[in-house]
Amino acid sequence: MKPYFHKVPTKLETSFSIRNDTLPNFGTLWHYHPELELHHVKKGKGVKFIGDNISNFSDGELILIGENLPHTWRCEDNYFLPESKLRVEACVMHFLPNCLGQDFINLPEAHQISRLYEKAKKGLIIKGDTKKKIVSLMEKAGDAVNLERLTILLSILSTLANSEEYDFITSTSAYFAPNNLDTDRINKICAYTLTNYKNEITISEISALSNLSVTSFCRYFKKMTKKTYYDFLTEIRISHACRILIESEMTVEVICMECGFNNPSNFYRHFKNITGHTPVEYKKKYLNKVTI
Repeated sequence: MKPYFHKVPTKLETSFSIRNDTLPNFGTLWHYHPELELHHVKKGKGVKFIGDNISNFSDGELILIGENLPHTWRCEDNYFLPESKLRVEACVMHFLPNCLGQDFINLPEAHQISRLYEKAKKGLIIKGDTKKKIVSLMEKAGDAVNLERLTILLSILSTLANSEEYDFITSTSAYFAPNNLDTDRINKICAYTLTNYKNEITISEISALSNLSVTSFCRYFKKMTKKTYYDFLTEIRISHACRILIESEMTVEVICMECGFNNPSNFYRHFKNITGHTPVEYKKKYLNKVTI
């Protein structure tokens, strides 16, 4: 999808930004920026979109997003209810690849940082002791001043660069070259789908929303996302099904209907194709804390 360019707010007197957010929900536009982003979800649940990946997020997740890698987070539906008292909390750090100076990046001793930046272009989900160390450093960075801020940033980069406790998020590098293309259409499609995925959505319906004919819409969406609209819709539905599986005692048949599948056999087929497991296998492996 063609993302929206986001200008990250920065102060002239600082080399990187860090903030703590407490919000009713995450529901931002699909966007990108030249800064790398270190994103710690302290509290919240929903679906994240990073590059070509659609997957769930939950409390405690730590993500490193590379420069110009499109992304957004979307909370579960109940966060958007008028009577909802739910809140999400996140600590977010932004820094440019050359925030410490291009000469620094070119130093022989800094070669691991350059490799880290390359890996981050596919997005990294940070795990284990590395995550604990980074979260602690991010908390300190929020109160640090002057040289202490730079010391902490270097510690964060060093810890990440020397760690193997991560998984790639996207299947390929999804670096986006900035341009001025209009992004209202694709964001409207995304928002509508996330709001209505439980219901039947026809190609005619979503095409009309986009002010395109059915043929033009199908061609447009495939060009923008490298997948069909129904593939996109199915991935969103399966992501929600995964969440319900591990957080409830609903039967698979009920979950199937709850996520917009009217045919259980189709649900099982799509679930296996996307996750590599049957719903029962997925839940069992998750509860046993086995990586799948």
